Amino acid sequence: MTPKELIEWREKHGLTQIALAEMLNVTKACISRWESGDRQIPAFLHLALKCLKVKKGGKGKTRVTKKKKEVKR
Repeated sequence: MTPKELIEWREKHGLTQIALAEMLNVTKACISRWESGDRQIPAFLHLALKCLKVKKGGKGKTRVTKKKKEVKR
C-alpha cells in the first residue's frame, strides 16, 4: 500500500487521521508519517483496513464498529 492509497482509503471512508489512528490503536503521528512517506507502511495494513467495518449512516456521519469478541462462559 502506498501513502496515496492510504489517504484515498481514509478519505473514501470519511475518517480523520485521528479516527483511523484510534481504530488501529496507533497514534495520529503514526498515520501522518505513513501518509507523508516518512515511515514505511506495514505490509499487513491493507489486511487490517479490510477487517475494519466502516459504515456511513445518516447526515454524513461516519459510524465505526468493531467486531465483538465472543465471551466463553
